[in-house]
Amino acid sequence: MIQEKYAPHDIEAKWQKYWEENKTFKVEMDKDKPKSYVLEMFPYPSGNLHMGHVRNYSIGDVIARFRTMKGFNVLHPMGWDSFGMPAENAAIKHNIPPKKWTLENIANMTRQLKALGLSYDWDREVTTCKEDYYKWTQWFFELFYKRGLAVKKESAVNWCDTCNTVLANEQVIDGKCWRCDHEVVKKDLSQWFFKITDYADELLKDLDLLPGWPERVKTMQHNWIGRSEGLEFSFEIPALNDTVAVYTTRPDTAYGVTFMALAAEHPLIKKICENNPKADEINAFCERVRNQSEIERTSSESEKEGVFTGVYCINPFTGRKVEIWVTNYVLYDYGTGAVMGVPTGDQRDWMFADKYGIEKIVTICPIGKELKLEEMTCAYEEKEGMLVNSGEFTGMEMHKAMSAIMDKAEAEGFGKRRVNYRLRDWLISRQRYWGAPIPIIYCPHCGEVLVPEDQLPVRLPEDVSFNAGAKSPLATSEEFVHCKCPKCGADATRETDTMDTFLCSSWYYLRYTDAHNDKMPFDKELNNYWGPVDQYIGGIEHAILHLLYSRFFVKVLRDAGLVDYDEPFSNLLTQGMVIKDGAKMSKSLGNVVSPEEILSKYGADTARLFILFAAPPERELEWSDQGVEGSFRFLNRIWRIVQAFEAVLAQKVTEYDHSNLSEADKDLRRVLHSSIKKVTNDIETRFNFNTAISTMMELVNALYAYKEAAKEPNAGLVYEAISDLIKMMSPFVPHITEELWRGAIDANSSVHEQSWPECDEEALKVDNVEIVLQVNGKVRGRLTVPAEATKEELEKIAMADANVQAHIGDATVRKVICVPGRLVNIVAK
Repeated sequence: MIQEKYAPHDIEAKWQKYWEENKTFKVEMDKDKPKSYVLEMFPYPSGNLHMGHVRNYSIGDVIARFRTMKGFNVLHPMGWDSFGMPAENAAIKHNIPPKKWTLENIANMTRQLKALGLSYDWDREVTTCKEDYYKWTQWFFELFYKRGLAVKKESAVNWCDTCNTVLANEQVIDGKCWRCDHEVVKKDLSQWFFKITDYADELLKDLDLLPGWPERVKTMQHNWIGRSEGLEFSFEIPALNDTVAVYTTRPDTAYGVTFMALAAEHPLIKKICENNPKADEINAFCERVRNQSEIERTSSESEKEGVFTGVYCINPFTGRKVEIWVTNYVLYDYGTGAVMGVPTGDQRDWMFADKYGIEKIVTICPIGKELKLEEMTCAYEEKEGMLVNSGEFTGMEMHKAMSAIMDKAEAEGFGKRRVNYRLRDWLISRQRYWGAPIPIIYCPHCGEVLVPEDQLPVRLPEDVSFNAGAKSPLATSEEFVHCKCPKCGADATRETDTMDTFLCSSWYYLRYTDAHNDKMPFDKELNNYWGPVDQYIGGIEHAILHLLYSRFFVKVLRDAGLVDYDEPFSNLLTQGMVIKDGAKMSKSLGNVVSPEEILSKYGADTARLFILFAAPPERELEWSDQGVEGSFRFLNRIWRIVQAFEAVLAQKVTEYDHSNLSEADKDLRRVLHSSIKKVTNDIETRFNFNTAISTMMELVNALYAYKEAAKEPNAGLVYEAISDLIKMMSPFVPHITEELWRGAIDANSSVHEQSWPECDEEALKVDNVEIVLQVNGKVRGRLTVPAEATKEELEKIAMADANVQAHIGDATVRKVICVPGRLVNIVAK
């Protein structure tokens, strides 16, 4: 029996309690079943879920539940990316320990997630700020260190004065901190790096192994890695008895070099400034430029500035003296930190030469056309042309010249071919408290020493000050800092930086496969059974940072023999944002809709249904209060139609004669099986949940129509249609379908344990179809004919039609065009 009225809150509380108590979604390795690992990116525990979370997790839940019903052993876990700045900022603002603030937020968000009815195996929950997790994050640091991939080096780093910490290049957005949106400056510090550049080529090449990733994400990674092939060659500096190296992808323009542009951070500047009357001017300029953003310095639109150093270098191709300038548009961490200035071949160089009156030499012209410098208004940057004013290479096509010029540089010993990358090593040091401590000890005798594995984790101390400025809070704990060297026993000190939180999130999906292992990060057999992740779901904002780091992590672990695959995520779905009134939901705009508000008014199933129905998952979703109400009304329609057929369903007729059906029976069965076919395809291959729901709405309409048309409902057909409707709806709205299944179909089983319905192709066939009759292309009637009628049969039927004969009259039939199932056109003149 089902209740008279749909009461979502009672139903949802009931089934959530049942699923939790019975561990309905707990899974173990089962080699007799195919596995499917479905994962949404885990959240930062900020305190409350937002609608973006609801969308992400609802999408993942549909996929996980669907694949379970399709016979897969599905791993669908959840956890918390719980280290990071917000917890520390809350500690400073409210005098709350970061751990307390974080764990309270986790408890609240866990309650909210469970209220959505998500099919997580909560026994696998991971929390990155807990010792049983960050112990293994530290273990991985040590693994990378032993493999030569974790190194400490002096570097000009991005520094946020507001957050009092360094930032990786990827965490600087338009010159501002990704967390607090304040300006970022440069600072020289000794920092820990992971050598991701050692894997740059493989990270680029293996994008081809990911056909299940969106092309735009792969393009973003491709551009970020930024592989280029070119020539590195050196210019002598006679006055300094030194050289300066440049890297160029355009060696064909080498004969047009008229100045050398140095980055403000280039170490050669210190030597240039010795006994140089322009030293103060140069140093002041460098200090100002170092604090400009990378975007500002490299944009083709921004003003190009520089200071002539008074020093010259020699172009090895021409023997010409070339001025050395310090500029604001060259970055030290790309290439060599020095760029050959070719004003006629690069627009930035053109703008710079215009501003400072530097000579220009034409070296590339369009094929068959001469460029005259006095007629040029900008640099010639086309990818086709021939060389002029280029010595022995004059007249050569530019691409052939590139290779020939590199041959010359290598043969004469002043240059070599080189592959270069935009990608830089991953800066992992953070001068903050709420992160995993770096497990390094500094001994005056032994130098850097790893904390022995049996002493992990290095625990976060609690006696720290959060107002230490540029000094890490860990450095304020005397008990933490001072220790004994594990090698020689001498007095030593600990590393006081913590690790970038992106390191914690680079391996969490591996821990889910064996979440409670206290002997190792995960068991290899378990991980190789579940991994890699078959379907990963998350925002496009993680296209570079998180995804690139995770790919790097897996490749290192593979080389260390810990995993047997090359990529962590086989397929990727990036869902769009939830917007309201045309803008992203935010407190400042006052357009935030709280999930709690929707759940309290309509229930979780309505919230899930609306957010899955309103737009395809990869598109932005415009919030609509009317759409939410419409979703609630549709669930009530489902409830009422099941209730209307409850007496028929109670007969439990599960078999019926498919060959002995009324027209109404055939119509309903056709709609049912076409719905199964389309809904299956929409979920399985296209992730078009909105059109799947739309199809099921049409099936519900067909059930209402059948109720009115069928005098004696076919009990077996009704049972099939209602039970298959409930099954197909169950991944989307798990509570109402569980209630209807238990109440109207089978009280002793769960809908979520059922097999997914199969389409019967025979049911899709129709006995009769309506065709259009045309004479000379104009519609002259319609006829219902057997669906299997041949062209010859259609022609006979059409020619026998009285209306057609009347329009042919005395004309001669020249041609009859038959399109089976659609039309017959008689051409008569």
